[in-house]
Amino acid sequence: MACSVADSGFLFLASKQRPIHSTRITQVASSGAGTYCLKWESLPQIRSKQKSCLISLRKTNVVRAVAVPIAPSSLDSAEDRKRLSEMYGFRQIGEPLPDKVTMKDITETLPKKVFEIDNGKALKSVLISATSYTLGLFMIAKAPWYLLPLAWAWTGTAVTGFFVIGHDCAHKSFSKNKLLEDIIGTLAFLPLIYPYEPWRFKHDRHHAKTNMLHEDTAWQPVWKEEFDSFPALRKAIIFGYGPFRPWMSIAHWWLCHFNLKKFRPNEINRVKISLGCVFAFMAIGWPLIIWKTGIIGWIKFWLMPWLGYHFWMSTFTMVHHTAPHIPFKNSDEWNAAQAQLNGTVHCDYPSWIEVLCHDINVHIPHHISPRIPSYNLRAAHQSLQQNWGKYLNEASWNWRLMKTILTICHVYDKEQNYVPFDEVVPEEAQPITFLKKVMPDYA
Repeated sequence: MACSVADSGFLFLASKQRPIHSTRITQVASSGAGTYCLKWESLPQIRSKQKSCLISLRKTNVVRAVAVPIAPSSLDSAEDRKRLSEMYGFRQIGEPLPDKVTMKDITETLPKKVFEIDNGKALKSVLISATSYTLGLFMIAKAPWYLLPLAWAWTGTAVTGFFVIGHDCAHKSFSKNKLLEDIIGTLAFLPLIYPYEPWRFKHDRHHAKTNMLHEDTAWQPVWKEEFDSFPALRKAIIFGYGPFRPWMSIAHWWLCHFNLKKFRPNEINRVKISLGCVFAFMAIGWPLIIWKTGIIGWIKFWLMPWLGYHFWMSTFTMVHHTAPHIPFKNSDEWNAAQAQLNGTVHCDYPSWIEVLCHDINVHIPHHISPRIPSYNLRAAHQSLQQNWGKYLNEASWNWRLMKTILTICHVYDKEQNYVPFDEVVPEEAQPITFLKKVMPDYA
């Protein structure tokens, strides 16, 4: 008789017949933990009360399956890519990029016009953000209490546009005047109390080391060794990579941008200037808001839109580079073209979000070359679709996509890319099982 234990990925066979010799059967079975290659091999009779993995039957001989973990379904197969696309909430999962392709090969296919800086278009993006943010503040001031969430959603999205402007300035793709770029970038970041230069230095490393283990400064998988080493923090980590993940950029903002020890000596002076600007805004701006509107006004006009901004900051970042099929690689295995073209996700959002956020989610061309201004990203993406379309990861925002990221993409595993918390520590993973039950699953 046979007994299948699907959750663990193992299959056991107990038989009253004589032991099996010189017999080898191989089959593939799938479970929630991934895909395993099961190789049936003859084993000697074993009698041990301590072998909990064997089924104990009176006067029986037991054959044990040797379970060898293998990688998720191959992306080489169009059928597998289509199945995974549907399962994860993608419109398309790109086929693997050949090793011989380089970043230069990809960049040279882009039209030169997408690299051109247009001060008129740059000014237009500033006007869009300033107008939409002002409108948002007006809506907050006039809206009845039951419409305030809508006003906060609009204003938080509008102020995210300021971040995108500063983001372009940091990449030197906003204006032909480089001093003006740094001034505008610093000012654009001030309502977010984000220090411009510290963020710029960290973000440059993200582009240079996208999805590289240890080195990437954006989202990283949880390391099993670290997760096991800090049992007191496990619950916080599970919440952080689960229900609270759409706001985890707050932790990243605090931990990575205000500590001078995290920067190189030649960066320190510029970092100090940015920190001085941020602290001056807090020292002057916050008391003015409180003086005019009170503490409740500070919450209404600043804190809630700021939380809305961090929702988009976290959500955009994790969608851009996080999916069960997108690997993180050690530096000796890392390939720049594969990480930037194959490891970056294009995601379509509702048009009002795209307009207010200046097309930052047209993200693949931005990783091919950060010198492309945000107002040229769509033209660059069209070129990539024409020349490299079969290798692109593309999605339209949907609940299944978010559910995949929040409930699967947790602990790093070299073979499977990610292992969910509820498989690593099922007794502590209630926040993840809760998300699986309550989050919608439609794409």
